[in-house]
Amino acid sequence: MRNTVFRRLMSQEFGEIRAEMLARDHVFSSLGNRTVDQALEAGLPAKEIWRAVCEVFEVPPERR
Repeated sequence: MRNTVFRRLMSQEFGEIRAEMLARDHVFSSLGNRTVDQALEAGLPAKEIWRAVCEVFEVPPERR
């Protein structure tokens, strides 16, 4: 998954502003206690990050 696809999915699911805030501020234990932005910077695959976001925020399977 490309980062652009990941960002689009985030915006579609949470709205543009909330998606940006979540990516910047929410720390995910499953991402090594990193935010989405930090995980992307560290080189974690966007698909892995999306799965973590979906798990924590209980995104329905049809939108994962």
